[in-house]
Amino acid sequence: MSLKTPLKFLAAATLTLSASMAMAFEPTGKVECIAPSDPGGGWDFTCRSVGNVLETLGMVPGSVQTINMAGAGGGVAYAHTVSKRSGDEQLLVAASTATTTRLAQGQFPGMTAEQVTWIGAVGADYGVIAVNADSEYKNLQDLMNALKEDPQSVKFAGGSANGGWDHLKVLITANAAGVDDLPKIGYLSYNNGGEAMTQVVGGHVDAFTGDISEAQGFMESGDLRVLAVLSEERLPGKFSDIPTAREQGIDSVGPNWRGFYMPGDMSDEAKQYWVNAIDELYASEEWKSVMKKNGLMPFHPGADKFETFVKSQIRSIEDLSKDIGLIK
Repeated sequence: MSLKTPLKFLAAATLTLSASMAMAFEPTGKVECIAPSDPGGGWDFTCRSVGNVLETLGMVPGSVQTINMAGAGGGVAYAHTVSKRSGDEQLLVAASTATTTRLAQGQFPGMTAEQVTWIGAVGADYGVIAVNADSEYKNLQDLMNALKEDPQSVKFAGGSANGGWDHLKVLITANAAGVDDLPKIGYLSYNNGGEAMTQVVGGHVDAFTGDISEAQGFMESGDLRVLAVLSEERLPGKFSDIPTAREQGIDSVGPNWRGFYMPGDMSDEAKQYWVNAIDELYASEEWKSVMKKNGLMPFHPGADKFETFVKSQIRSIEDLSKDIGLIK
C-alpha cells in the first residue's frame, strides 16, 4: 500500500466530518411562532398545535412561544418578518392558502414570495360555509338561492381580509351556483375565525366562511350548522355527516393548506434542520392524532417541491381573482 492510500482515507474522513459539522445547526433557547391573527383562528391553531408536538418530540430545546400578530390579513406579520427578522433562524410563521391569496392579489405592498423561506406544510384544512343553528337556511342551495334573488341579502363573516381566502371561498361557491353580481355579496372581515363565528352564532351576521378546524367547537356545542364542506369527498370520522357542496349540485372545492415560512437569509443548515423537523413531525403518530381530531387532511409536498407549489398557487389565485373581478 502506498502512502497516498491512507491519505485518501484521511481526506474522505475529513470531508465527512466537515459535512456533519455543516449540518450541525440546532435551535437554542426559545423558538417563536408568529400566528398572523388573534387567538382562536386557523393560524393560531397551527402555531400552538405544531409547537406542542415539536416540544413533545424533543425537536426544540425548550418551549415554542406563540406570538399573535394580527393585521392586514397576515400582512403585518409578513412585513415584520421581512423587515425586522431577516436571518432569524428560530422564528416560524404560520401560513396557509390565505397567505398565498394575499400575495397573489398584491395585498402585501412591495413584498414577494421570494423574500421569505418556505419550510413545509402539515396538512389541509377544508373550507366550510355555516350558519347559526336557528337560521332559516337549511342547506347550501337555500343560501345560494337567496343570493340569486338578491346578492346583498346575505352577509358573510370570515377571518381573512376583504378579498382574502375566506372571502374568495364564498365567491367561488356563489359563482359555481350561478349567482350574478358577485361583488355585491356582503363580506365582513374579522381578525380571526373565532371572532367571525361568534358574530354568526350571536345572530349578528348571516353566515360564516372559514375552515373546518375553526368551526368544530361551535359545531360540537350545537350552535353552528355547517351547510357544506368544500372538499372533493366527505371528510372522515366525526365530520362524515357534513355534506359537500358538490353533493348539493355546486362544484366548489376550497382546500386551505397549513404550514410555515421563515425569514429570508437563513443558512442552508438551519433551513434543512427545520425542513427535516416538519417532515418528522408530519410523519409522527402525535401529529396524525392532531390531524384526525381536527379534520386536517393529508397534504405535505416534499421539501424540494413546497416552494414550487407555493409560487404555482400564487399564479393560479392571481388568475382566479382576475376572473371574478377582485383584481384587474
